[in-house]
Amino acid sequence: MERAAPDRQAVALKAFARIAQAWSLTQQEAAALADMSESTWKRAKKPGFAGDLTRDQMLRLSALVGLYKSLELYFDAPVARDWIKLANTGPEFDGARPLDAMIAGGLPKILRVRTYVDALRGGM
Repeated sequence: MERAAPDRQAVALKAFARIAQAWSLTQQEAAALADMSESTWKRAKKPGFAGDLTRDQMLRLSALVGLYKSLELYFDAPVARDWIKLANTGPEFDGARPLDAMIAGGLPKILRVRTYVDALRGGM
């Protein structure tokens, strides 16, 4: 399995840890989005994490960073931070919270949600 360079991993983990905090995610929610166990997520968000992230995990983190940026550009601060936890009737969500849809759907759903938000803001 192909692994990301350690410096890229550290940057991705640091960025996602900040996003998880901004979105007020629980340990369980953040770990699920990153496709990690809660114990691994707790270790991974600390400086000097010695583990390796899979290609899938790096793609997830990259897409989530992009989603965060798109939300910050499209919405005002309170909505941008709360959007993933608000019930959504958009075509990707069927009334569910985007957070729950992304956790249930894994990487393919995370990528579709990012594309959906990019399209909302005219980025497609």
